[in-house]
Amino acid sequence: MSIQYLVTHSGGFHADELLSSVILTRLYPDATIMRSRAPEWIAPATDRIVYDVGGAYDANARIFDHHQRGAPLRDDGQPYSSFGLVWKHYGKDYLAALGVPSGHVEAVHQGFDTKFVLPVDLLDNGALSPATAGPLADLTLPSLLETLKPVFDDKAPGSDDRGFHSALSIARAIVEAGIAQRASKLRAESMVLDAIAATGDRRVLELQMGMPFRPAIVKAGADHLLFVVHPRDQDWCITGIRKSEDSFEQRADLPAAWAGLSNGDLEAVCGVKGASFCHNGRFIAAARSHDAILAMAEIAVAEALAAPKAEAKA
Repeated sequence: MSIQYLVTHSGGFHADELLSSVILTRLYPDATIMRSRAPEWIAPATDRIVYDVGGAYDANARIFDHHQRGAPLRDDGQPYSSFGLVWKHYGKDYLAALGVPSGHVEAVHQGFDTKFVLPVDLLDNGALSPATAGPLADLTLPSLLETLKPVFDDKAPGSDDRGFHSALSIARAIVEAGIAQRASKLRAESMVLDAIAATGDRRVLELQMGMPFRPAIVKAGADHLLFVVHPRDQDWCITGIRKSEDSFEQRADLPAAWAGLSNGDLEAVCGVKGASFCHNGRFIAAARSHDAILAMAEIAVAEALAAPKAEAKA
């Protein structure tokens, strides 16, 4: 079997067939995208994959529509769009083609489905309103991609197709960057877990480079950790650990006296030679040497542990 055509509908476009096209063009880079509603094109055939058009869902025949009566639903009853269907059947091959390690494919596939694919499916089917994003409604990915449609009075030949391919290049960059970020978090997880094991009961986790660390800390149940230290390009930094993914509240803040200070002013207040910066929000600080950042970490931990005692006495 040789896939020569990737067939979706002509006219205005939406996020689901654009994102489906991202997946399929990676797997079939020599295939031609055919945007049409002609019956001879939107019917299954051995040389094509048909999606978001055609009035049927049949993976064996390689047709993936969701507009017909009896459209497919997920196991939990939530609707698929063409993107969800294409991701279900081709997503793992796509991840392998991107170079995601085989041992991480299942986790990345599931995580991307939950956090990225499902919201697109729900929005496309009207099961989720963009209004739930509040003032950010017009900044959701489906809304932004649709701004690349030609304006209503642009009747130039091929304007819809040009808009589609312009949006496709942007959609591709976003999907591939999102996958890369998710895959990198899994690579980081094993490194952070090893560092946690080496840290023991100490309050500061030291990493060999900046990397995503909170998921591994939560997975390890390392509730005793208060700060993370790691090198940057030219210096070292100490970072707080957020209590939850949807909150900026830290397990412990850096000392209040450091807030917003830098260089000599910060050195004078904290007493550490080489201290160079502390964010006014007290969630990150920097120093010019490894020894300096560890000294700052020791002070920050001592102050954080003393705070509950001081509040109890008060």
